[in-house]
Amino acid sequence: MKNRWSFKITPVRVVLMGLGALGLALMAYRLAFGLGSSTNLSDQWPWGMWIGFDVLTGVALAGGGYSTCLLVQVLGIKKFTPIARSAMLTSLIGYLLVMGGLFMDIGRWFNFWRPFVSWGYHSVLFEVFWCVSLYTTIQLLEFGEIATEKVMKPWHGLVKKVLPVLFIIGIVLPTLHQSSLGSLYVIEVGKLYPLWWSMLLPVFFLMSSFFVGPAMVTVESALAGRAHGHRPDYSVLQSLIKVSGYLMLVYLGLKIYDLYSRGVMDLVFRGNLEGNMFLLEMAAGVIIPLIICFTPGWRSTRAGVLSFSVLVVAGVIINRMNVVFTGMSGYMGGSYFPSWIEWGVSLGLLAIGVLGYLFVVENFNILPHGNKAEESINAPSGERGYRLSPSGKAY
Repeated sequence: MKNRWSFKITPVRVVLMGLGALGLALMAYRLAFGLGSSTNLSDQWPWGMWIGFDVLTGVALAGGGYSTCLLVQVLGIKKFTPIARSAMLTSLIGYLLVMGGLFMDIGRWFNFWRPFVSWGYHSVLFEVFWCVSLYTTIQLLEFGEIATEKVMKPWHGLVKKVLPVLFIIGIVLPTLHQSSLGSLYVIEVGKLYPLWWSMLLPVFFLMSSFFVGPAMVTVESALAGRAHGHRPDYSVLQSLIKVSGYLMLVYLGLKIYDLYSRGVMDLVFRGNLEGNMFLLEMAAGVIIPLIICFTPGWRSTRAGVLSFSVLVVAGVIINRMNVVFTGMSGYMGGSYFPSWIEWGVSLGLLAIGVLGYLFVVENFNILPHGNKAEESINAPSGERGYRLSPSGKAY
């Protein structure tokens, strides 16, 4: 491990730094002058891009941490160990960005501390706030195992001893707030379009957060490999997306059953905006990825693995946007489109997250090391050359 801190400056990173700086400036403006002058939100549309994309979608896309932890630490599937650290890091950064987006959307932001002392336990949002806050804290503590390999080394042994407890808590908490985000819209009966409203919405939100996790980890692994000259072990990623695929089959079957049982299947093919967006969500985000996943000739290729993952991630994004915007537009009336400041803040948060990921990867043991470009999709597992930490764990 390198003893010195490093961070390469490239043209892409300069652009990201510029977007991050712009985002920070716009966040300061929003905090100083309020939501009214910086967003296109209104009493009619009180939830916009920062809640719909930065929070509801961001929480789902950050689900790779708890899903990978469940596979590796609880189910004991050790073949996924090489991606466990990168999955945890992606999830941690994702949740930190979610907290940032949520903070931006608080009207009187200087009262952010009140949920810690005002026990509104009848509120779903109160439960979401506490679960997200606690889970982010747990992830920071889990990252301590990686951090103490380089800094504060005397604490490394203690952190490793408490990891099993952190893992269990870190698996339970996301199941609560992932499902509760769906519960926020269960109470919108008669307001949310019937293609999305369902008593099973909490289950759908939880399931989609789990199966999008491996897909997000795959996309992240490919992008990180490209940025750092490391070729991911695609045989591991092939097995990982199969986990998503099996759960997506259950998800698809449950969706079809739900639509039929509520008598709204005809709305899918009505040809209106809601029906077409639902078809796009299901076809691009579920059905086509399932075909790729269970067609061995496609799943065994890098293009197939990446296509599956990108489509699943896009499908979950479309699903959350449909619930927040498309499905509510008929009842809410009027229109909403994010202001340039809302776009700037979201892009700035994303840029800061990418820069943070790059910095951590360059200075800590996150990605597998070894046969880099020489790895092939069919390489035997014994030839992949993962470096081992002092504890014997591959990273």
